[in-house]
Amino acid sequence: MSAGPAEPLDRFRARAAAWLVDTMPPAPPGWTARAAMASDEVDRFGRQRWLQRRLHDGGFAGLSFPVAYGGHGLDPDYQRAFADEAIGYEMPIRFSMPTLGIIGATLLEFGTEEQKRRHIPPMLRGEEVWAQFLSEPGGGSDAAGAVTTATRDGEQWVLNGSKIWTTGAWYSDWAMCLARTNWEVEKHRGLTVFSLPVRSPGVEVHRIELLNGSKEFCQEFLTDVIVDDANRIGDIDGGWTVMTRWLHHERTIAGGSPYVTSAGSRGDSSPNDGRELARLARRLGAADDAPARSSGSARPRRWGSSAMP
Repeated sequence: MSAGPAEPLDRFRARAAAWLVDTMPPAPPGWTARAAMASDEVDRFGRQRWLQRRLHDGGFAGLSFPVAYGGHGLDPDYQRAFADEAIGYEMPIRFSMPTLGIIGATLLEFGTEEQKRRHIPPMLRGEEVWAQFLSEPGGGSDAAGAVTTATRDGEQWVLNGSKIWTTGAWYSDWAMCLARTNWEVEKHRGLTVFSLPVRSPGVEVHRIELLNGSKEFCQEFLTDVIVDDANRIGDIDGGWTVMTRWLHHERTIAGGSPYVTSAGSRGDSSPNDGRELARLARRLGAADDAPARSSGSARPRRWGSSAMP
């Protein structure tokens, strides 16, 4: 993948619009980002992986991620343009939150070169889903009060404790975990961040059923979980610095993170909905009209051989 001169934004927008019409499925009736996040069906999430892989194979995943880690190194304007054109299409929103928009963004800042090359490309391909092991029972909103411990043992760490209110831990592959590594200093200074496979020996994931029947949130119990020091993110006892940026990326999701590949926020009923314009153009017999095609919305939909039902 080359990091040559960027494609003109208007040309990129037209190409993205045409690709979306040809490749991505329309959003189901009533589909919203919130609905996609709330669904706890295994097959529904398998579809999210499939959608992310289609974005990747089409060249539209990780638009603002560096080329060195499988992205395209483009200005955030390109990500915003794609989001505008993606209105009305089903998007892999679960990869945006937290895998790419939060975890991936934090890894870019604090991960080692090995960690970034190991994890970000699989994230972009839809192969790695991440969870946030952050909140703790009894901890409330005080993340600095974490009591999950990480004790060093040579080149490894032994983690013990519990995390709670973790979105989607039951289907995640990896987790970013905040733990206490030093009890002798003030609480903000004795924290360290680690990454670990969710299915590591000693990790138990329990789904929490809410009153509305949702089982999206989880509680995790960590008992003598072994984590290599190579999976430490940032400095020892420097977890507060990592965590503040971690939370910053979480807050920027709603405001338009450059690392999130999703549809814009105008809504399914927008008059600029690419899917609706394409359908209207076909109904009026304007699908082959040059001005209509220039909107990126009037080309008949075609499905590739990898289409998922």
